[in-house]
Amino acid sequence: MASGVTNQAYGDAAERLRAATATSTGAQLATVADEILSVAGLLRGQPRLRRALTDPSRPGEDRAGLLRSLLSGKAAEVTVDVLAVLVSGRFSRPGDLLDATERLGVDTLLASAQKDGKLADIEDEIFRFSQIVAGTPELAATLSDIGAPVAPRAKLVGDLLDGKAQPITVRLVQVALEGFGGRGFEASLNRLVELTAAQRDREVAYVTVAKPLGDAEETALAAKLSAIYGREVSLKVDVDPAIIGGVSVRVGSDLYDGTILRRLNAAKQAFAK
Repeated sequence: MASGVTNQAYGDAAERLRAATATSTGAQLATVADEILSVAGLLRGQPRLRRALTDPSRPGEDRAGLLRSLLSGKAAEVTVDVLAVLVSGRFSRPGDLLDATERLGVDTLLASAQKDGKLADIEDEIFRFSQIVAGTPELAATLSDIGAPVAPRAKLVGDLLDGKAQPITVRLVQVALEGFGGRGFEASLNRLVELTAAQRDREVAYVTVAKPLGDAEETALAAKLSAIYGREVSLKVDVDPAIIGGVSVRVGSDLYDGTILRRLNAAKQAFAK
């Protein structure tokens, strides 16, 4: 959703959704989110429909009318109204509508989790699952295989997380399988961690260390990063003995690599010249 016209369309739809669901329960929001994500799945599988709903030669009200005719009786009124606002906006390309619809569904799931006080748990569950995937090459290859049908991969995720994660966590991981925002599976998981943290008004810091940090060390590092970025920071710590010592920290596009492994590699390169 890089373009200004897309951002405007998404912002208008998100505002309509917030107003329409201000008094909704977490369960009600989860239902709306599931409906929005189902529409995203429809858009993903039907390029002609995406083109029709973003055709700049058609007035916005006509595109909204087409969407209403497709969803009438199949989704809640609030879902239809919000998506009608979305498609009446302008999009630079048809794929932007899919990205905006997916994002709207994800944000609604996160709003549901916030209502129920489960955001922190979901953030940690997605991150822990991403670590398991990254550390298991065969599982990563299976779940990342875009040539394989989504349904069996989604079932595998459901089986792996059954009884171990919140239902919204499972649903978000399944969204990642579809390639959230056009990303690969593991990148989608990382983005979902960041969006979950943002819903809690936090930055995410990915920290790699050679051995586990103590509680005092984690607290001190989080406080230092919070002072730098001007908001609370959620640490996501990965232990990797291969770095030998030191610490690597990534926040957004900022990377601080103070690991011994980096220093050794730099020294090797210097001697090789």
